[in-house]
Amino acid sequence: MIRVVLVDDQALLRAGFRALIEAEDDILVVGEASDGRGALDVIAAQKPDVVLMDIRMPELDGLEATRILMSNPALEGVRVVILTTFDLDEYVFEAVRIGASGFLVKDTEPAELLAGIRAVAVGDALLSPGVTRRLIAEFADRSRPTASPALLEALTDREREVVGLVAAGLNNDEIAARLFMSPATAKTHVSRAMIKMHARDRAQLVVIAYESGLVRPGWS
Repeated sequence: MIRVVLVDDQALLRAGFRALIEAEDDILVVGEASDGRGALDVIAAQKPDVVLMDIRMPELDGLEATRILMSNPALEGVRVVILTTFDLDEYVFEAVRIGASGFLVKDTEPAELLAGIRAVAVGDALLSPGVTRRLIAEFADRSRPTASPALLEALTDREREVVGLVAAGLNNDEIAARLFMSPATAKTHVSRAMIKMHARDRAQLVVIAYESGLVRPGWS
């Protein structure tokens, strides 16, 4: 059972998400909060698998709540998915940079929301060739590089190639097809690259790939 906490200052939106999620056999809402401060208390108590976190809230916003959450070793297994009204939001990029596993626009299709929760729960990230890559590329281009290029020295040539494809939004099956390898081998390369580049998940791996200079915004 995937355990989820809902964090949003709009009670109606939380109710809608709860109804959608609890209609599924494998996902359960274990808590709710209307601001980031309340969210931290609920998350500490429930230790959910996934948190759907609104980025803009009173008291403590989703960005700061995510920063605090990611710095707590006791909550290492908790994955955060940022909820935003705008697909290009600089706060979303910062949230991904500090450890969120991706983001969803609030008017996303129900099937996409459920698929996203399941993907994040098993350690994947909400990355696609569309909006997420564009968001990361745009704000990485504006920001000062923070990841050392020295991180790249530990990667093999094949791992660099694989990371570049992860940054392009490809999943393991697509990487395997592109590089003529098995999906299991692609997954192994991704996992090794994450360890070497100190990335929490694929979302952070993409950020580090841009900020270390392995890929550049606008590259295909």
